[in-house]
Amino acid sequence: MKKVLLDPRRQFLKPRFNLAVLIINAAFIFLITGCKKELTPDPTGESLLQSGVSKNGISNFKKADIIVHKNGSIQAAVDAAKPGMIIKIEPGTYAEAVTITQPGLKLIGLTGSNGEGVIIQNPGTEETGITVIQGANGFSLENVTLKDFTENGILLTGVDGFYLAHIHAVNNGEYGIFPVFCSHGVIEYCTANGHADTGIYVGQSSDVTIRLNKVFDNVNGVESENSDNILITLNEAYNNTLGIFADLLPGLKITSSTNIRISANIVRNNNHPNFSPPGDLAAVVPSGIGILVLGTDQTTVDRNFVTGNNFTGIVVFSTLVLGTLAGLPPEAFADIEPNPDGARVRSNILAKNGLLPPTLPIPLPGADLLWDGSGLNNCWSGNIFKTSYPSPLPSCN
Repeated sequence: MKKVLLDPRRQFLKPRFNLAVLIINAAFIFLITGCKKELTPDPTGESLLQSGVSKNGISNFKKADIIVHKNGSIQAAVDAAKPGMIIKIEPGTYAEAVTITQPGLKLIGLTGSNGEGVIIQNPGTEETGITVIQGANGFSLENVTLKDFTENGILLTGVDGFYLAHIHAVNNGEYGIFPVFCSHGVIEYCTANGHADTGIYVGQSSDVTIRLNKVFDNVNGVESENSDNILITLNEAYNNTLGIFADLLPGLKITSSTNIRISANIVRNNNHPNFSPPGDLAAVVPSGIGILVLGTDQTTVDRNFVTGNNFTGIVVFSTLVLGTLAGLPPEAFADIEPNPDGARVRSNILAKNGLLPPTLPIPLPGADLLWDGSGLNNCWSGNIFKTSYPSPLPSCN
């Protein structure tokens, strides 16, 4: 969750093969196979796929223009590169921060014979592991770990056309993977854990697909904030404070958010205590939420498997609810229309959510499905669940 002006301070893991996981996997297979004809086509990644990235997220690029050898410098290779070059990085740990300014660069980490990979480690007090600045369009990063930076694993600002795959963002302060003011991008096959704000965050951006990722042990797992045309699909979010979050916040340059789809994700056991620093807006997010739609318009939440979230499974709220939790007056939200309109929550499977709701300054019950009654044309249909508030919820035509 991006800090706003109103803020007063302002590797895939191997699953455990037990019965619960088998049940979750079976439900997931049902979601992505039985209903896949209704998934929104992905328009954002096709040019990247055609330019050398295969459909399973593994690079097809065979020839490197520059090779970074073990104990070498990634930044030195980037500085020597011309636009559009391919840089391959040998396995090893690289204690440096990297800045990308040229368009079209593709950085690809190689894997050793024993499975060792590329780790970009904070050399000391660096804020961001990889910074991609405005104009470095067409950027690709694959198969690297970004670890222990004080603010962000990777930050992209104003980049049009980006591809991020097989990135492991670990304990990077606030954000793991962080595109802002970006467009036409794909984030896939990544993991993000240990972030005090959000593991995978897309802010004030458009036409971005977030798919096939795993997020855990963050405050927010995946977040789309003040963004348009975002697809969040086929991800797994667990043990975060909040699993998947689509929100519209005040005090930012972009003041609307529309056409978000959250589809066919596994969202389970997001009950991690909130460890965001006091004063950050993220610090007021209650623990135990699976999927939260907060003030965005035309948001579809469909075919997700949502279970074991102590507060609520899928919730649709006005942004004013978060403002109340933060102690902000209604006039603080004058630059946005805070109510969710046109939300469609359908064909989701929900179980064992809302069994241990938190104590909050405003009375909110625990439930599989929860709505504060705000907004227009919001509807629910075809969901499998036990509890909802209110009951019944408005049906979709």
